[in-house]
Amino acid sequence: MSVAASTGAPRWLGIALTFVLSFVIVVGTSCGTSTGKSSSGGGGGTTTPPSQPNYPSIPPEPITWSPQADFTTPAPPAEDETTAPWKNGSNDFPLTVASPLTSSTVTSPVNVVANATPKNPIFFMRVYVDSLAVFFTFDASINTEIFVGPGTHKLTVMAEDNQGYISATPLQINVTTQGTGSNGQTTISGIQAMPGWQSCGDKFPTGSGRDGQICAAGYGTPQTSITQNQSSPAQDGNSAKFSMGGPWAQCPVPPGYCNELNFNPVAGGNNVSHFIYDLYFYIDNPNAPQALEFDLNQTYGGNRWVWGSECNFNGSGRWDIWDDINGWTPTQFPCVRSDFPANTWIHLVWDVQRVGDKVQYNTLTVGNNVYNVNASYSNQPGWTLEEIDVAFQADGDSQMTPYNVWLDQVNLTAY
Repeated sequence: MSVAASTGAPRWLGIALTFVLSFVIVVGTSCGTSTGKSSSGGGGGTTTPPSQPNYPSIPPEPITWSPQADFTTPAPPAEDETTAPWKNGSNDFPLTVASPLTSSTVTSPVNVVANATPKNPIFFMRVYVDSLAVFFTFDASINTEIFVGPGTHKLTVMAEDNQGYISATPLQINVTTQGTGSNGQTTISGIQAMPGWQSCGDKFPTGSGRDGQICAAGYGTPQTSITQNQSSPAQDGNSAKFSMGGPWAQCPVPPGYCNELNFNPVAGGNNVSHFIYDLYFYIDNPNAPQALEFDLNQTYGGNRWVWGSECNFNGSGRWDIWDDINGWTPTQFPCVRSDFPANTWIHLVWDVQRVGDKVQYNTLTVGNNVYNVNASYSNQPGWTLEEIDVAFQADGDSQMTPYNVWLDQVNLTAY
């Protein structure tokens, strides 16, 4: 069974940040209503970034956060933009924002494309909307979708290097509509083929933004890989293959029970609260996994809503869901290996929503079975990493029996 990326919780569910990857990734392209990572998306992307505004430089800020010193938070807390020295802009190093353009009229989600080139190594980048932190990365570039309500907004992209120097570019944008579907729905399609997939074993690796913090937990980091752009097996000719290695030799502490978290931070923002996580999966050896996990997270403004689920083959034999207070909680709905015959595509759909400070699980659809889960738990306060992501985790059994899972038509609908 997997464990959390936040200290003390038996599950990963904290979203990782950029780190040195120890697996093979073949980057693909995305398709659908919203690609999520396109330089020409709904936010008005441009192939020629505008010149950086001539803001004054500001003194470097002291850095007090590190992953080793503070295991309770996954990233430095967001500053209050209304009082920060960079609130009106700062030019300590080049920061280009290619999308959106200032004073532009756009639709939501807004495609935000930015790149920082500091003299010192990058510490992090963040996006604020109306002074609310809605997206974070330890990378030196951003290409994501930000959900923003209709109206006029201030959007700020800021970047900080590891010496505390900061560049920040505030923009004024006018958002006309949210989504293109009914109820303002937007679907980010083909996520299995998008760039941006990341992976980690029991802990985040040395040199990463969260160096040493818990990731997928377990007893070590197994030999794994992600290979995109698979034409077969595939539903649409472009699946992604997730391979879990074995045996014990690839899991440092026998018995096995090593896990591998795979996730993609596809968006950010607070203007959506209802999500449909829709995908197909295909497994070659259903007798091998300890469990298979399918998860979704939304974080903004220092709070996180976690929708975690696992088919717990070797434990409860049921679909378990995540409760941030009590951990894994079995539902009444069985999940056994015979539900997933080898080399067969299985359709899985989670319908969930954010209701105030509650995490609401509505329904789970697996093949032809629709389960009315109808469970609600408290969200997690004090989480300092902002994004909306989808995730798949492969859990190894005691023998670390190898297996492969293919994902296809991975879509996230939000409204």
